[in-house]
Amino acid sequence: MSEQHLPASTDMSASRPAAHGPEDPTVPISRALIDALDTGTAPPGTRDGHDPAGPATVPGVTDAGELPLSVWATAQTSPAAQRKGRYVSASTAHPAKMLPAVAAHAIRHYTRPGDLVFDPMAGSGTTLVEAIDAGRRAVGVEYEWHWIAVSQANLDLARRRGHDHDGEIVHGDARQLPFLLPEKYRGQAALIVTSPPYGPSTHGQVATATTDSDDGKVHKYHHRYGSTLDRGNLANVGHHRLLSGFTRILTGCAAVLRPGGHIAITVRPWREHSELIDLPSQIIACGQAAGLVPVERCVALLARVADTDLVARGSFFQRDFIRKQREQGLPLHLIAHEDVIVLRRPLAPAAPVPVPGGRS
Repeated sequence: MSEQHLPASTDMSASRPAAHGPEDPTVPISRALIDALDTGTAPPGTRDGHDPAGPATVPGVTDAGELPLSVWATAQTSPAAQRKGRYVSASTAHPAKMLPAVAAHAIRHYTRPGDLVFDPMAGSGTTLVEAIDAGRRAVGVEYEWHWIAVSQANLDLARRRGHDHDGEIVHGDARQLPFLLPEKYRGQAALIVTSPPYGPSTHGQVATATTDSDDGKVHKYHHRYGSTLDRGNLANVGHHRLLSGFTRILTGCAAVLRPGGHIAITVRPWREHSELIDLPSQIIACGQAAGLVPVERCVALLARVADTDLVARGSFFQRDFIRKQREQGLPLHLIAHEDVIVLRRPLAPAAPVPVPGGRS
């Protein structure tokens, strides 16, 4: 398996500015903007992000109910069945694997054969594998060396199945995208498929008395990203810094997209001390702050569609959490879907906003 560093001569920027640390929030999200998402009202000085003619660089607060919606039937088979024979066994250890059918659906819907698909946080390489299996080219960036190796192994396995399209995985922090990818990728991607890291809200795998627990107790494993002491890992930072970092990533992604290209972001809300955190709406705000236009908010099912109902495929930890919350009187339900936020790079730079009483 090859692990690749790119020389500075291939950077997407003509000259490298002063180095930024991985925690440098160069594109901050204001607290007022985040708080306003709960009320659906824009804070002073912002514009409605739905106006395609308005400046995409001015963040607004989008009412998610106004965005077009579609439902993706992406869990008709189990996650294990979707990966069987197509991914190396080491892939199962990733704490937040994207469902292959979700990536495949986005790739089929928003690209054509030969197009370039990019994932700035490639993980075990799901987006890359689904892209080259569908006859597209693929490139990804990944922060952790271990997952670089797993992604490369999955790409090699796809090639052995006869899919020899271009597929490349690059090591680096996605917050530094302008300095990571070769110039040949600037403005070339038809689609970006990715997901923000969920940190401690990932579920991982479980050992129980009926499986392989040595002491008969329940134990979690494969539920953490790398070392929890690595503060450079976006999965290990707080909520507000996560949003700032992800906005910076989306800003870099906008330069990789071709005009009119799309970004599909899988994301779900989580509960913090029983309070629902509406991360999908906050990710929409991050995209607007990065100069992108929200175009869809879709539902990717994590449950099988049966004749009369949905058959949920929740993890052990999800079911255990719901049971405990119900015992305490909180009537929660098992999550049966992920949101898919779809953003688009504008076809042309937005015109400046006229200043009343000023010069145009």
